[in-house]
Amino acid sequence: MAVPQHRISKTRKRKRRTHFKLTTPGMVICPQCGEYKLSHHVCKKCGTYDGRTVLTVK
Repeated sequence: MAVPQHRISKTRKRKRRTHFKLTTPGMVICPQCGEYKLSHHVCKKCGTYDGRTVLTVK
């Protein structure tokens, strides 16, 4: 079994983990209603995609 010979310092551990971060999703403004939506997805507010009504939203 692999056992570390020396303790990993906090600085070294944190430097290694700098790339483990959350990224924000690609949000765009819907041209129909002006709300933010995920790109390449149907707008949840007005139900349009690519200029066409896909869903009927109550």
